[in-house]
Amino acid sequence: MRADAARRRQNIIEHAKHVFAERGGDVALEAVAAAGGVGIATLYRNFPSREDLVRAVVQDMVEQIIGAVERARTGLDADPSGAWKNLLSSLMSMKLGALTDGLALQAGAARDLDSAPLAQVQQPALDALDNVLAELRRHRAVRGNLTALDVIVAVATITRPQVPPVRGAAPGVPEQLAEAYLHWSLGGG
Repeated sequence: MRADAARRRQNIIEHAKHVFAERGGDVALEAVAAAGGVGIATLYRNFPSREDLVRAVVQDMVEQIIGAVERARTGLDADPSGAWKNLLSSLMSMKLGALTDGLALQAGAARDLDSAPLAQVQQPALDALDNVLAELRRHRAVRGNLTALDVIVAVATITRPQVPPVRGAAPGVPEQLAEAYLHWSLGGG
């Protein structure tokens, strides 16, 4: 793929993430194309179906999570608690809750997370996160029973968007919840 075509494709993915997070996964693809500054034909040349676009957005999220895990791993031996705090902060910044809500319909909203159509795409991120959590447990930097799925679900829950009146009345609550989760995950009760 040519460099300009790859940039255009990544641009569409980035804008799709924002649009899905703000308006849901069933938003008209014309809105995604407009947000990305491309025509609908360009969007469809890159992503022949909504499912292809959703899969690309999820794959991008997976790559971001794996990148955050790798960054955490580099500082783990020197400062395990700092590595965990930085990893959690990186995950929080990804707006996983908004995207989870926005893509729930597309993922099948399965009761069993393993049976969701996008589960295979997401598995490498869970595996990478489980591996770094095992290292963090060896350093006693996190609770012994903490799993990747626990972390992803907690972060998605904390970063789930609230309606404007709630967000306006209590704007600092997500950060407070993240701090409480961090304290809990370190074994602080």
